Amino acid sequence: MPRVFACLLILSVLPAADWSSWRGPTNDGRSADTGFPLTWSPTENVKWKTPLAGTGHSSPVVANGKIFVTGCVEKDRRRVLYCVDRKSGSIAWEQTVLTTSKLERKHNLNSFASSTPATDGERVYLTFYDEPRVRVYCYDTTGQKVWEKSPGEFHSQHGFCSSPILYQNLVIVNCDQDAVAYVVAFDKKTGDEVWRTDRPNRTRSYCPPVVFEAAGRKQLVMTGSKCVAGYDPDTGKQLWIVDGPTEQFVSSMVMSDGLLFLTAGFPEYWVMAIRPDGNGNVTKTHVAWSKKKEGGYVPSPVADNGHFFVVTDDGLGSCWEAKTGKLMWKERLGKHFSGSTVAAEGRIYFTDDAGTTYVLKASDTFEILAKNTLGEKCFTSPAFSDGEILFRGEKHLFCIRK
Repeated sequence: MPRVFACLLILSVLPAADWSSWRGPTNDGRSADTGFPLTWSPTENVKWKTPLAGTGHSSPVVANGKIFVTGCVEKDRRRVLYCVDRKSGSIAWEQTVLTTSKLERKHNLNSFASSTPATDGERVYLTFYDEPRVRVYCYDTTGQKVWEKSPGEFHSQHGFCSSPILYQNLVIVNCDQDAVAYVVAFDKKTGDEVWRTDRPNRTRSYCPPVVFEAAGRKQLVMTGSKCVAGYDPDTGKQLWIVDGPTEQFVSSMVMSDGLLFLTAGFPEYWVMAIRPDGNGNVTKTHVAWSKKKEGGYVPSPVADNGHFFVVTDDGLGSCWEAKTGKLMWKERLGKHFSGSTVAAEGRIYFTDDAGTTYVLKASDTFEILAKNTLGEKCFTSPAFSDGEILFRGEKHLFCIRK
């Protein structure tokens, strides 16, 4: 067999990465897949478009040919889980997960279904707020409930949006709140609680934790509750902590060039890089660089090609040199952003609330490659998998493909 043909054959059978949880397979908004469209419109490069009865700001996840997304049918006060066939876009099944007597108080930029589910291909894990309690659910891929647990009460004037993450045999949920706050881990198969870690400062924050291999050890890292901290994901033991730099956080962290990056928050905006090899309180020793009055609150950033890309809630995009914190460019994009940034094929994708995606070159030079619209509002983050981009719009689930 000719060598070139053999290489092509091997490449053709390598599986594409599913986007099975918040921010995808690497936990940080990067996709190694290829073949994504550069341009689209309400009619161009739309493989299918499926209406969803429930509203929500949760993002779609995909595994083994199935797409999962949550919603809230507000008139019936029903929280629902949808399973959508990836090939056709048809709804394979819909399950009412929770029906409440009333819908909770929330921020006007939040929704009643803001928590993105996670799947391992065999089961789907999701969270909803059943005031005053957090509820964690496990369903199989046919729509049958496997288990349901409540780790405790949750108190926040702005509502709920904590997405579960999967790590080995665990489902991990952040419950930062204006009361006794905690991070909790459940056994994926049984729902039994494995560990629980107290969170300092007891202040509401909404950021999903992420797990990285950092400084030669597995670390669950997260902002929130007036601090930044790293934990052992197997036990919940705190490894290190940085005080501040602000009070409240929403976006999740990313990692590149041996550094952890964050953008936050309220009431002060920051971008910051942290060295992950510390122990104990490392506020004075392990902040590699930081910039006050920069960065965004809600949209999570992305790091790619030696650079750290951020968009602020009010539409300022920026690029920072990852190792030094040098500002490479800052430019105006759309009016308001809620969705998180994605890097794929040497491009950076920023999607604003109007449903417009700005595709930029992943470079230290500002260059817009395309500006694409869905034709409806979008407050969620896209999923990138096998050449397809999945958007959850205000009323529809979209599959964008060449």
